[in-house]
Amino acid sequence: MASPTLSPDSSSQEALSAPTCSPTSDSENLSPDELELLAKLEEQNRLLEADSKSMRSMNGSRRNSGSSLVSSSSASSNLSHLEEDTWILWGRIANEWEEWRRRKEKLLKELIRKGIPHHFRAIVWQLLCSATDMPVKNQYSELLKMSSPCEKLIRRDIARTYPEHEFFKGQDSLGQEVLFNVMKVSPPPPSGPACRSTVDRPAVTGPGRACPDAHIPLQAYSLVDREVGYCQGSAFIVGLLLMQMPEEEAFCVFVRLMQEYRLRELFKPSMAELGLCIYQFEYMLQEQLPDLNTHFRSQSFHTSMYASSWFLTLFLTTFPLPVATRVFDIFMYEGLEIVFRVGLALLQVNQMELMQLDMEGMSQYFQRVIPHQFDSCPDKLILRAYQVKYNPKKMKRLEKEYAAMKSKEMEEQIEIKRLRTENRLLKQRIETLEKGQVTRAQEAEENYVIKRELAVVRQQCSSATEDLQKAQSTIRQLQEQQDNPRLTEDFVAHLETELEQSRLRETETLGALREMQDKVLDMEKRNSSLPDENNVARLQEELKALKVREGEAVASARELKLQLQELSDTWQAHLSRGGRWKESPRKLVLGELQDELMSVRLREAQALAEGRELRQRVVELETQDHIHRNLLNRVEAERAALQEKLQYLAAQNKGLQTQLSESRRKQAEAECKSKEEVMAVRLREADSMAAVAEMRQRIAELEIQREEGRIQGQLNHSDSSQYIRELKDQIEELKAEVRLLKGPPPFEDPLAFDGLGLARHLDEDSLPSSDEELLGVGVGAALQDALYPLSPRDARFFHRLERPAKDSEGSSDSDADELAASYSQGLDN
Repeated sequence: MASPTLSPDSSSQEALSAPTCSPTSDSENLSPDELELLAKLEEQNRLLEADSKSMRSMNGSRRNSGSSLVSSSSASSNLSHLEEDTWILWGRIANEWEEWRRRKEKLLKELIRKGIPHHFRAIVWQLLCSATDMPVKNQYSELLKMSSPCEKLIRRDIARTYPEHEFFKGQDSLGQEVLFNVMKVSPPPPSGPACRSTVDRPAVTGPGRACPDAHIPLQAYSLVDREVGYCQGSAFIVGLLLMQMPEEEAFCVFVRLMQEYRLRELFKPSMAELGLCIYQFEYMLQEQLPDLNTHFRSQSFHTSMYASSWFLTLFLTTFPLPVATRVFDIFMYEGLEIVFRVGLALLQVNQMELMQLDMEGMSQYFQRVIPHQFDSCPDKLILRAYQVKYNPKKMKRLEKEYAAMKSKEMEEQIEIKRLRTENRLLKQRIETLEKGQVTRAQEAEENYVIKRELAVVRQQCSSATEDLQKAQSTIRQLQEQQDNPRLTEDFVAHLETELEQSRLRETETLGALREMQDKVLDMEKRNSSLPDENNVARLQEELKALKVREGEAVASARELKLQLQELSDTWQAHLSRGGRWKESPRKLVLGELQDELMSVRLREAQALAEGRELRQRVVELETQDHIHRNLLNRVEAERAALQEKLQYLAAQNKGLQTQLSESRRKQAEAECKSKEEVMAVRLREADSMAAVAEMRQRIAELEIQREEGRIQGQLNHSDSSQYIRELKDQIEELKAEVRLLKGPPPFEDPLAFDGLGLARHLDEDSLPSSDEELLGVGVGAALQDALYPLSPRDARFFHRLERPAKDSEGSSDSDADELAASYSQGLDN
């Protein structure tokens, strides 16, 4: 932008008074031309003030109208001359900036305090912050092509940035778009990389100029400086810059402000620099306006409630733009000092009104009254600001104190975090040990139950083995008894029943034995999976030691609480008997505040100790509740296991009953089958015996026939009487033999073969008592009864012998002798 190069007019060489807002010593080293120009500026300012007063008086009264018109015309003429002189002076300053900055710094400071002309602000601001030839300007366009993570926040807040200004009115207006771009590409930190290039836009300054989009600088800002990103207060600063210069130049100025004017530290997420500024401002307020500071504290009206926006936006959200721009001019040259001065000046001017308001009233007063007090005369505000006492050395000392205080607080926070972490780890360890102890107790209890069940199973196994041995011995006895052929049918049936029952019991015993063996194996596996008792004992000892340490910690906490209580009592006693009437009121107030702070800290420490004790009690109660819940869960699990076991035994009993009924049915079928087989064997044996008897009868018949034939032949060749004598001798011999045979019968009981009687008893009555009876009944019948009582076929044979004997009763004795001889011969054979 071209600056005028006009020299001061030679006609303005009158001596004028020195500037009112600076001491006369600041202009001692100036040239006569410069002193003359400065005096003319002061004179024109007084004329302007007088003109504004005359205009107000003209509106109130119509007298001296002619003289008023003359005065107005002269004031307008003087104003035009003043503007022309101001343009000439600031043109020289812009062209000879380096020389003015080095040699005429005090005069430049005074001129800046009086205000930079609107049309020179763009170039002067860039010169003040050395932003004319920054490399970041050439990298701006590339940053605009990138997207920022803060775009939504920037677009949301742009509509609230200068909403009444024509340049930023309307959604998606040109001013809002430029502001978005600058804020998106954030400037790098002082040690970071340089920014990227941009495209140049023509700058048109002054009212009615066309300006590019207002949110472009905001978008550019948030891209480069990722640490700062975007803060709402920065949008007002960028918006003011865009009102004075194009977006590329505004971006460069904003980069310089962030790097060299402490704004970057203000807008960081931690806002540590803002806390320092609030701390310094509170000290100045306490030192210069103690009554107002006491009123603020009594109403809980903190400094950050009204002063935060002053430091973040440099009064751009507080004052109208003409007044705020005057403050910003001085800020560009002197930094944040003007914010402290203007803020304290505002409080000094409004001290009496603020002392009469409560917190809500003060908030409304700061928002509605204070911003418009200096709309018509910004110079008064600047004058009052430079009447405020500001000591840079004291501010440096406060900065060190604040840094030390923050460092101490940070160390305390780190220590508190470390203690909390250690406490959390200890709690987790305690919970882990308690859970492990509960688990070990459950495992030990399960181990004991398993051992008890194992002993019961072993006992059942031994009893089942004994029962099996008894059953085997019974089976052997039954087998031995079964080998004996002289058994009755009932006894055999009883033995078969007992055999089936013993086999059934043996099957049941074997099944139970297998089940018990499986259960023993399962229990042994579970027993082997249980932890070592030594490990459980070690964990128990560790838990006991931990509980002892916990008890010691509780005891130490209680002792600390008692010591804290004693210290609090001592402090209260010290407060009650201590006095500071000899000290100054300022030190007295400070001491009272320190005493109150110490009391509050003591109460806080006491509350923390009580809280820790209560938390310890809560932890103990939670531990007991956890243990009780675990016990209840174990009892519930045992109950469920017993119920499942009962259901399993009921189902097993039902299955065994089913098997028993099936076994009984099979046993009945087997008994029926065995009885049928026995009956078949008996029938076959009876048939065999009948066949044997028939064969014997046939043999006897053949032998008798042979003997009859032989006896018949002998009778034919011998004497009958001799034959009869021989026959009698043979009969006597037979009787002797019969008597010998009449001894004890071969079987005391009738011979039974599987329940069938096959013989009769042999009595003495069954034999003939004499020879005559023998002959009378017939030789065949007597021999049948004596020798063959069991054969009916022999009986029929002897009956046939009897019939010939009866038929021959009337015959001769020779026939009888022949018959007897033949029979005797048969007996001899």
